[in-house]
Amino acid sequence: MGTQNIKHREHHSYHHRRKRYLKYRILAGVAILLIGMGSYVGYAWYKLSQTSQVIYKTSGAPKLRSASDVINKTKPVSILLLGTDTGALGRSYKGRTDTIMMMTINPKTQKTTLMSLPRDMKVDLPGYSAYSPAKINAAYTYGGTKETIATLQKYMNVPIDYYLLINMGGLEKAINKIGGLDIVSPLTFTYEGTKFTKNKAMHMDGKTALKFSRMRYDDPRGDYGRQQRQRLVIEALMRKSISYKTVLNNDFLVDIADEMKTDLTRSQLIKLALNYRHSGKNVKSEYVQGTSKKIGGQDFEVVSSVERLRATNILRKSLGLSLEK
Repeated sequence: MGTQNIKHREHHSYHHRRKRYLKYRILAGVAILLIGMGSYVGYAWYKLSQTSQVIYKTSGAPKLRSASDVINKTKPVSILLLGTDTGALGRSYKGRTDTIMMMTINPKTQKTTLMSLPRDMKVDLPGYSAYSPAKINAAYTYGGTKETIATLQKYMNVPIDYYLLINMGGLEKAINKIGGLDIVSPLTFTYEGTKFTKNKAMHMDGKTALKFSRMRYDDPRGDYGRQQRQRLVIEALMRKSISYKTVLNNDFLVDIADEMKTDLTRSQLIKLALNYRHSGKNVKSEYVQGTSKKIGGQDFEVVSSVERLRATNILRKSLGLSLEK
């Protein structure tokens, strides 16, 4: 009986040691995995730091509020999206901003608002009064992002916390890098040999998406129709690309680094990806409506005070700011 008890204790001790050994192996495996992940994130952060130095460029425009506090405290943020007509189709000059959108991201309501502005919208340029009135897309030609931001902050009475400037070449590369976009066309048309069908979903690579967003003259709504298609492309791109993995994907950033500029730092990019990502799933599309008028031999889109107030308050409300009267 004593011998059996000894054997039983030895058997129990063996299983206990074996379980403990397996437990330690599992814990060691998890530790190695975490260290490996930490090394990857650290490496990715280092590469992002290098890449962000290439794409980072301050606008030089005055800020209406502390933009860094906005992201650090996860408050609603505004970002000016500018798309130039260069970087593809053999265009290498500075160009003008064909795409102008004021984007607000509200992490509390988990909503994003995209407000398109007519590129021919009549404005006064604060830094270039001698050339005023001018079209809003001329602000970039004269004074770059600095003048564009200064003009829109004054015109719309909405703070612009950050900007993101990308040309056609960068947009094409970004779309290709994430595997293309699925977009439903709002109308049927053919442009540069590619046919788009109304209410039909189409998988588009970068080149096709550019065709989809560039057509203007065959759209019954003219530039406003093109703005709508541009917003559809940006919305689809946001849903697919604004994620923690994409921000840490060095290949993605390196591919578009030469085609893009922003005053968002690497830490701010990470915080946007982590804390604001759910807001990109609920996007509200808006646009500023103007009336075509010829002034001094130029064709302008003139926005009424009523329409301007409407657009301003949509943006201010989405940022949690008091409304204008």
